[in-house]
Amino acid sequence: MASQVNLEAKKEIVKEIIDNVKNSESVILFTYQGLTVSELSDLRRELRNCNSEVKIYKNTLLKIAMDDLKINLDGFLEGPNAILFGKDLLEPIKAIDKFAKDHNKVDIRVGIISGDVADLQTIKEYASIPSREGLLTMLAGGMIQYVKELAIGLNLYAEKLEK
Repeated sequence: MASQVNLEAKKEIVKEIIDNVKNSESVILFTYQGLTVSELSDLRRELRNCNSEVKIYKNTLLKIAMDDLKINLDGFLEGPNAILFGKDLLEPIKAIDKFAKDHNKVDIRVGIISGDVADLQTIKEYASIPSREGLLTMLAGGMIQYVKELAIGLNLYAEKLEK
């Protein structure tokens, strides 16, 4: 039988997982087996830049936490898994997707996006969305076209009035 100290430590870990999931906009479960320590450190550093972190927990503790949150991840909690907790919605997803493309040992399995379970296809769709700056640039580019057409129209009207 497990000692009381071990049980308390496990309860604290489960509570930590639950708190991290509740406070994260994006949670991604992925495999990391085969990555070197330096590659995993590079991933952690890159994710830290976008206000995210990677943790590795035992699958049994992760399952207990997900059951408490009423999130079904059955079928994904086999083998060595790492879990990404992102405070932002898009940037961590983009970062892990880019890292997975560069390192074939990383395999994204499932995610929790804004509290809902998301399959791999949904995660890939989120990863393909341009960044906030890119979206703002696209918006500005679309709006400048109307201003340009208005300027041309006003110029033609002014030239017509001069004749």
